[in-house]
Amino acid sequence: MEEVQDDGQSPSVWGSMQVSARGTSMIMRKVRDQPRTTRQDLVNDLKRAGITVSKKTISNTLRRHGLKSCSARKVPLLKPAHVQARLKFANDHLDDPEEEWEKVMWSDETKIELFGLNSTRRVWRMKKDEYSPKNTIPTVKHGGGDIILWGCFSAKGTGQLRHIEGRMDGAMYREILANNLPSSVRALKMGRGWVFQHDNDLKHTARATKEWLREKHLKVLEWPSQSPDLKPIENLWRELKVRIAR
Repeated sequence: MEEVQDDGQSPSVWGSMQVSARGTSMIMRKVRDQPRTTRQDLVNDLKRAGITVSKKTISNTLRRHGLKSCSARKVPLLKPAHVQARLKFANDHLDDPEEEWEKVMWSDETKIELFGLNSTRRVWRMKKDEYSPKNTIPTVKHGGGDIILWGCFSAKGTGQLRHIEGRMDGAMYREILANNLPSSVRALKMGRGWVFQHDNDLKHTARATKEWLREKHLKVLEWPSQSPDLKPIENLWRELKVRIAR
């Protein structure tokens, strides 16, 4: 049976031991192919190969190679059509000056969990591989929760925040816009030429909602489906959730 290599410290100090080149190669290959593998999985794999190591030695080996255990990022589940639409959006706005984005009023709904946390999975990865598909968890919108909020903001600051009571339909969504969007625009002094952004939720794209937006002469930013990660308001929601979790 192959033993781990000592770095000069007592063999009984597992944390100071180093895995052989062969063992290290096995560890790195397994983690590269299966980022969700656990330290115990690696210990078992190496044991079957005749290499005895501890979980602490596994951790030290991975850290020496720039890997650490991280929560897998949650990203939208994308179909090929979604990918193409996102690419088109990026190309269409590639050369937009910063001033154009300062005119956008971003809006969104979010779920706030007051009791319990979203499930997470941990993966072994390097910092630069944070959003590699193997290191992320695909998600769908609004899987249920405790409260739902609607909010908006622009480069000038935050707008109104509205607690949505009950199930929101198209009529409620239009009522929320009517009671909160104009006042937010005025408070932030958006001026003329501002642009409204919301995603492609069915309530947002309903015929009655589109007609309401036309009647109000609102310019709407065309938005690719399944692209919450492109919206800066997601960073605002994250900050809000972090503060609530404290």
